[in-house]
Amino acid sequence: MSETRTLSRDVNATQIPAGTPATLPKGTEVWIMQTLGGNVTVRCDQGLFRIDAAEAGAVGAEFAAGAASPAASVGGGAFSEQAVWDALKTCFDPEIPVNIVDLGLVYDLCVESTPSGKNRIDVKMTLTAPGCGMGPVIANDARQKILALPDVEDARVAIVWDPVWTPQMISPDGRKVLGLE
Repeated sequence: MSETRTLSRDVNATQIPAGTPATLPKGTEVWIMQTLGGNVTVRCDQGLFRIDAAEAGAVGAEFAAGAASPAASVGGGAFSEQAVWDALKTCFDPEIPVNIVDLGLVYDLCVESTPSGKNRIDVKMTLTAPGCGMGPVIANDARQKILALPDVEDARVAIVWDPVWTPQMISPDGRKVLGLE
């Protein structure tokens, strides 16, 4: 996909791979590179940027629907550990068309009941490269999608570096998407 669009308004975005906040001005011509997990990755003369789902309507009306968290509809409306995994599968590295679970970035998921009868979720994940500035953005996306699940009171997503990620950690489904099988 490399469709060209013109931004209809100023847009808050995140520069890739640095992870620095940026504003793309109204009228900027962008090429859509990826539209996964409700977010949009675009390329323009200023570089590569991730536009969050909440801002995606500026790229085109059809992307405004992405503002509703795709995780909110997973799990059939009831809480389960599988619903958390399904929510994590709606999170993507903005440069790679494979979700963070199938990419092998999620190392651990722990569900703990809280005194209120809800759930606290702790996730340990890594990144494909230690210098990636998008780590906090991806981790926050995962956290927000977990928090959108029913009966989740708290979610913490920690970025860890041990073990070091390798391409061998990509799932068979992820390998197919990337053309590695």
